[in-house]
Amino acid sequence: MMISINAENTYLQLQNDRESNAKSYPRRFPLVIDKAKGLIITDTEGKSYYDCLSGAGTLALGHNHDVIIAAIGDVLEKQIPLHTLDLATPLKIAFMEEIFSILPEGLRDTAKIQFCGPTGADGVEAAIKLVKNATNGKSILAFQGAYHGSTQATMSMSGNLSKKQHLQSLLPDVHFLPFPYEYRCPFGVGKGMTAKISTQYIENLLDDCESGIASPCGVIIETVQGEGGAIPADIEWLRELRRITAERGIPLIVDEVQTGIGRTGTMFSFEHAGIVPDVIICSKAIGGSLPMSVVIYKEELDQWKPGAHTGTFRGNQLGMATGLATLKYMKEHRVLDNVKARSEQFFEALNRLKATYEEIGDVRGRGLMIGVEVVDPNGQKDRIGHYPPCGELASKIQESCFKNGLIIEVGGRRSAVLRFLPPLTITAQETAEVLSIFEKSVASAIEAKRYRG
Repeated sequence: MMISINAENTYLQLQNDRESNAKSYPRRFPLVIDKAKGLIITDTEGKSYYDCLSGAGTLALGHNHDVIIAAIGDVLEKQIPLHTLDLATPLKIAFMEEIFSILPEGLRDTAKIQFCGPTGADGVEAAIKLVKNATNGKSILAFQGAYHGSTQATMSMSGNLSKKQHLQSLLPDVHFLPFPYEYRCPFGVGKGMTAKISTQYIENLLDDCESGIASPCGVIIETVQGEGGAIPADIEWLRELRRITAERGIPLIVDEVQTGIGRTGTMFSFEHAGIVPDVIICSKAIGGSLPMSVVIYKEELDQWKPGAHTGTFRGNQLGMATGLATLKYMKEHRVLDNVKARSEQFFEALNRLKATYEEIGDVRGRGLMIGVEVVDPNGQKDRIGHYPPCGELASKIQESCFKNGLIIEVGGRRSAVLRFLPPLTITAQETAEVLSIFEKSVASAIEAKRYRG
């Protein structure tokens, strides 16, 4: 049946009528995108927006970067097959070699790579199968506040209860550890002690013969929790976690789906701590705007059999071409230097805003993965002296930003954390413009809330 578009039957109405109730972003951003370039997207009515969502971190170079368009055109012109399963092509080998070249020493020359289905969740699924097969272990250790995907298994390892509350038969033997969330210290202590207590707790749990947890096959972690609210793990805590797992022969799996490929200011986020994990999961930006997911791991774990993890679209040649182009561009144009400079610019302005409004409880993150936690100054403080999260006000600020031409995400507990994920190529001028809109939007939303009482 043909769908007609007319004045009474708009694109948004059609989407609302026909698309699943599980849709999420259109509820917060009711726009129809017509075109996009760099940081800017333009809707069908001609209004432009600064996009600091970037496909949930997928668009490292922003929308339709010239090198991305050129890479796609090259594949089409040369008639390279678009899908090749796991068969070799010169393009695939070049992409693999480029990925290996950015790995840390100790992994670069010996790593193995598994191409997965094109989502980060499939990469996580593959990583869990990999370590279970290699270790014969049973339990998975994950962290409170984590997000690893929306499949049954990945949701089992994620902290958000609302999405899995009524689902049955999730992956068994998943156990959650306290993440070093300093601002909302899970131990009710704070004052710089959160990370230290967390490592002591984890080490004791692993050595306790009465812990109730069977020998784990792996520990999975985000070094900066994304959907959990842009919460960065303490650097020394990461080093201690690597020591603890290495001493006990437990594979450390780092989920770099959102943090990887420059987002935090290093090519991989674990590099800030100078550690080398056993397994790295990459998706989003590694495909250079197109679907791509890979698992990179130490060769001693490569014990599974042929066909142990497959996927029809694991040979996405367009994604390999755009991923290769992205990695090369980032090296040649020192994009990581820009991430660090723009990060400083963001944090300086946001911390000034925090000093102005008590409704802003915390500013945190790493690189260009930034979170602003919104609180209710009329609420009761917790035991370490922080006001409760205020998702209602965060939603109003997000709505105000959208009206003023800025798209940002929300996340964290009670959806009270405003999140910035701009392109890694955002300029100083663009950053200033984004911050100006954000400051204006925060002021208007707070003023409206105070006026309402």
